[in-house]
Amino acid sequence: MKYDKFYPGQVWLDTEGKRIQAHGGSVMYLDGTYYWYGENKEKTDGVNGIWHWGVRCYASTDLYNWEDKGVIIPPEPEDPDSPLHPSANMDRPHIIYNKETKKYVCWLKIMGKGMNQTETVLTADHILGPYEKVRVGLKPLGMSAGDFDLAVAKDGKAYYYFERVHSETICADLTEDYTDVTGYYSTHFPHHEGPPYVREATAHFYRKGKHYLVTSGTTGYLPNPSQVAVGDTWHGPFRTLGNPHPEDASNTSYHSQISSFDFGRMGEQVVENTSIADYVWLPFRFEGERAYLDWKDSWSLEDYE
Repeated sequence: MKYDKFYPGQVWLDTEGKRIQAHGGSVMYLDGTYYWYGENKEKTDGVNGIWHWGVRCYASTDLYNWEDKGVIIPPEPEDPDSPLHPSANMDRPHIIYNKETKKYVCWLKIMGKGMNQTETVLTADHILGPYEKVRVGLKPLGMSAGDFDLAVAKDGKAYYYFERVHSETICADLTEDYTDVTGYYSTHFPHHEGPPYVREATAHFYRKGKHYLVTSGTTGYLPNPSQVAVGDTWHGPFRTLGNPHPEDASNTSYHSQISSFDFGRMGEQVVENTSIADYVWLPFRFEGERAYLDWKDSWSLEDYE
């Protein structure tokens, strides 16, 4: 099947006719090709103890049709202590490119027991790998770090937005090689009462001189209303603008959770069997600085400037 539109919430097949397995993912544009990567959930059914089967990547020139490029960060099933063991709760891979080191740098969130969440950092010479682990068990700023986003400024400086688990949102400067934090950071959206008010699943984008953060509430694996905030700098301060889905009567962000903002909105349906979770890609609509995400059964890039 060849696509010429996006169909939010519907089954999306790759060019071989298989379900796309790039969950909690992002898209990177390189030399005329888009690369969509994410958690490979092909073996995850919610009951067999397999959380992931590595990180998978797809390539496209039109954003509609995706060729499977394979598992770029494979699981390590023979090492039960590895953060890449299939039972390890590895989530939300993010890859950024460092022009100085000429390395692709991937951060992975690893959920441990309780609220002990750490990061694993890998690097590669090409987005498709092979990747080598350079940091394991990293606790940025000594904090338990949850859902996150990475972003690179035009001057090459990089930033790391993450949920300090069940507490607040942190924006931290990355080191020059993008594999650690410098120690400089700012705090945002503190909620000492904890879930569901704490913000997670932070996604950053920049538009017309403004920095936007879109976040989800902390309600486990139950969807909730998203929230948009805007600021003038990478470190804010950020002003909350409210729910970008005012027409969503279910108050669940269309039964999905925010994942990334390479263009429009990348989200994913919230289901127990994540191997069959489908993707919700929607375009932003702006009224002044306010950002909205309206439901569309289908849409194409040609519908917008």
